[in-house]
Amino acid sequence: RRIVGLSLEEACCVLLGSDDRETARAIAGAYREAFISYRMRDDFSEPLFDGVLELLDHLLARELMLGVATGKNMRGLSHVLAHHGLERFFVTLQTADLHPSKPHPSMMEAAMRDTGATPVETVIIGDTTFDIEMGIAAGCRAIGVAYGNHPPAELRAAGAAVILERISELTDHL
Repeated sequence: RRIVGLSLEEACCVLLGSDDRETARAIAGAYREAFISYRMRDDFSEPLFDGVLELLDHLLARELMLGVATGKNMRGLSHVLAHHGLERFFVTLQTADLHPSKPHPSMMEAAMRDTGATPVETVIIGDTTFDIEMGIAAGCRAIGVAYGNHPPAELRAAGAAVILERISELTDHL
């Protein structure tokens, strides 16, 4: 769980304990192929957090512009969004195959360009320190969620302005 949020290549470097990009690319490529095969199985599931659909409907009704900044590649993200019928909620999609790995601010900067938003108007909501650090590096406010991959204390130490225990709390902070 410590590498969740990084690009796959960057995660492989961390796991290797080395900056050997050639080996990391080879491992990442093999992993992608294996994952695609796994995703085709009947027993594969990629569930959403409880309450996500209700929250997205609420935010859409408030006419907030939403985006995704993820360590997934565009193919993987598109599959998840299509599988759950979420495409209509997001106006910008930023993925690890188009940007440097988190916590580099490139994904946030591109999302703000796509939407015309400024850092003051932009909030990153994340469950990893990489998400929080990316948002802070882009000059945005960062909100951490305690029900994800990195512990709340680490999210706070990374700069999260607030830590949410439940997804339903988010509407009070936007």
